[in-house]
Amino acid sequence: MKKDIHPKNYRLVAFKDMSNDFTFVTKSTVNTKDTIEIDGETYPLIKLEISNTSHPFYTGKMKLVDTAGRVDKFRNRYKNHLEKNKK
Repeated sequence: MKKDIHPKNYRLVAFKDMSNDFTFVTKSTVNTKDTIEIDGETYPLIKLEISNTSHPFYTGKMKLVDTAGRVDKFRNRYKNHLEKNKK
């Protein structure tokens, strides 16, 4: 095995799904300035918009995640085309 090819900062990091406050700890090399305390231990924190606990594919619930009106913008732009294909 080659020497010095692995990152030096491989450590435990907390990932938090901001949509449902689910937090899990796993090893990572990701850089962050935020920290969180879990069970008396302090971990670097990465905030996620979506994880397997909130993603519709894994939960079986269709939930529309609309950031900055993207869905409405798309529908307005392609309104005529969408109506033609509906018929």
